[in-house]
Amino acid sequence: MAGKKGGNTVARVYDIAKPIADGLGLKIWDVVFEKEGTMWYLKVLIDKVDGVLDMDDCEAMTRPLSKALDEADPIEQNYMLEVGSPGLGRELKKPEHFEEFLECPVKIRYIREIDGTKEFIAILKGYTKDTVSVITEEGDKEINISDTAFIRLFDDDTDELFADDDEE
Repeated sequence: MAGKKGGNTVARVYDIAKPIADGLGLKIWDVVFEKEGTMWYLKVLIDKVDGVLDMDDCEAMTRPLSKALDEADPIEQNYMLEVGSPGLGRELKKPEHFEEFLECPVKIRYIREIDGTKEFIAILKGYTKDTVSVITEEGDKEINISDTAFIRLFDDDTDELFADDDEE
């Protein structure tokens, strides 16, 4: 969605947020501008370069970002600013996300069922602009990113990698 100052809203917010995050030793994981119900939300997902992200980091980012957004005024409509962590099951979207998590388990959900499968866990082996290479229980696969609803980091607190259904 284009902001009133021209250009892509997400890209403009990223450009405003990045120097603030850099100065705090944080990195911008993603910026999402979306409507939920009747309200617009601007979500700036941050991660810590070295260490574990905590509420103090989110607060330290929120205050100067809110001020900078008020000054730049890149968004026409009213919105709610949320600064937070992308979480354990973070979605991988950008080349740097895939690069950072090569050799890690991921959960992939197809938009539509393919070969009897809608969702599965795999090990991320590689990526290109259009595809990801993974290792599954059945072996190596190349997945078209355009066929996926999401590719997320595997959250082993709630899932089991290559789990057998009959194991307790």
